[in-house]
Amino acid sequence: MNMQTSAVLAPPAPRRIEDMNLSPVMMRDIVLKTLFRKNTNKVTHLAAAVCLPVPVCQEIIDMARAQGLLEAMGTLGAAGQVANEMPYQLTDSGKARALDALAQSEYFGPMPVPLDDYREQVKRQSIRNIQITREQLLQAMGHLILPEDLISNLGPAVSSGRSILMYGPPGNGKSSISNGIRDAMGDLIYVPRALEYSGQIIAMYDPIVHTKAPADAEDTTSLRRTTRFDRRYVLCKRPTVITGGELSLNMLDLVYNPTARTYQAPLQLKSTGGIFIVDDLGRQAEPPQKLVNRWIVPLEEAKDILALQSGEKFEVPFDTLVIFSTNFHPNEIFDQAALRRIFFKIKIDGPNQENYLKIFALVARKKKMQLDEASLVHLLKNHYPEIGSIYANYQPVFLIDQMIAICDFEGLPYKMTPELIDRAWANMFVKDETIVK
Repeated sequence: MNMQTSAVLAPPAPRRIEDMNLSPVMMRDIVLKTLFRKNTNKVTHLAAAVCLPVPVCQEIIDMARAQGLLEAMGTLGAAGQVANEMPYQLTDSGKARALDALAQSEYFGPMPVPLDDYREQVKRQSIRNIQITREQLLQAMGHLILPEDLISNLGPAVSSGRSILMYGPPGNGKSSISNGIRDAMGDLIYVPRALEYSGQIIAMYDPIVHTKAPADAEDTTSLRRTTRFDRRYVLCKRPTVITGGELSLNMLDLVYNPTARTYQAPLQLKSTGGIFIVDDLGRQAEPPQKLVNRWIVPLEEAKDILALQSGEKFEVPFDTLVIFSTNFHPNEIFDQAALRRIFFKIKIDGPNQENYLKIFALVARKKKMQLDEASLVHLLKNHYPEIGSIYANYQPVFLIDQMIAICDFEGLPYKMTPELIDRAWANMFVKDETIVK
C-alpha cells in the first residue's frame, strides 16, 4: 500500500537548547554518558547519537565545557579541522560525573521527548483524523470474501477511531479483518524514541511494534519543512499491537528495569496513533469484564493513567483504535455498562454456501489444488449435513491443506477426489467418545 505522510505534521527540530523543554542537567548527563559509552569525540557523531541538531548539541557541549566536564582535544582552526568538528574528551571530573550519572540511570543515546511535547504531536497525527474510504477498505481486504454489508459497518467504525467489538463463531476471519483494517491505514506517523516525565525515561520506540518507514519516505517528509523533523522521533507506519490469550492486566502497566533504572512503555502506549487488537477475548486468564474495565477511562476520555515506581500517577494520551475480537456472544462476557462503552459492535458470521464455494475456489487456485465438481458435491451433500451445514471461512484452507499433505505423502497429483475429501474431513473434527483410561 502506498504510504502517505501529507496529512501528518512533522515535529519541528529544536533550534536552541531552550526548545528542548528538558532539564539542562539531564541533557548534559545524557551527553556525558553517551560520550563515555560510545567513545566518540566529534560533535557531528555525538549529535547523531543523541538525535539532536549539531547547533543544539554544541550548546550542551559548551555548557559541559564551562563546568569543566569536557575539554577540547585540538585548537580552533587547526589544519584540516573545522570548528564544529573539533574533537572533545571527558575530563577527569567529566568521567566521574558520567559514572555517577550512569549509576543513577544507565540510559544514554537519543535525547527523550518531554511528555507534554509528545501530547501535542499526538494531536497532530491523531488516528481520529483519518478518514478511511470504502475503496481503501476494500483494497486492504481484497483477498477476503466478505458479506456485502460488512464494509458498510466497518467503514464508519474505523474512521471514527473509536472502539470496535467483533464477535461471532470461530474461524470466520475476525483476525484477518483486523489485519485488513491495519493495512487500510497507509500513512506514517512519528514515534518518539523515548519519553521523559518527571525526570524519568520511558523507552517508547520498539522495533517489534513499530515498522520504520523506508528511507525515501523519510527524506520526502523531511524536505517539506525548512528544517528537518525532530530526529528524536522515528517515522513509522501506524503501529499495530496484537495480543491474544496471553494478555494480562500487568502488561498494560509501565515496566521498570531496576538495573537500567528506566521504564519500558506498556503495549497500549506503544500503539498510540495506531491499532490495539485484543484477539480471542475470553481466553485470557483474567475475565473479559475485568480487562474491559481497565479500558473504560481511556476509551471515554482519550487518556490513560500510568504509575511510576514511586506510586506517582500521571496521564498519557490514549489515541488508539481498540479492536476486541471474541468467539463468545457479548452478553455472555460483558455487562451492559461495559458494552455501552464499546462504540461499535459488529457480528462476523460464517459465509453462506455461495461465498464458501468462492473461498474454496480461491484457496484451491492459490495452492494449486485442481477442483473437481463431483468431489465438491460429495463434500456439500454428505459431510456438511453432519454439522448442520454451518460453513466457516477457515474450513476450505484446512481441507485443502489436508488434501495436499495426503497427496505429498502418497505421491498423488494435486486433484480433489471424494476419497481425499473424506480423509481430510476426518481430521477437521474430533468425535465425542469416552476414552478408556
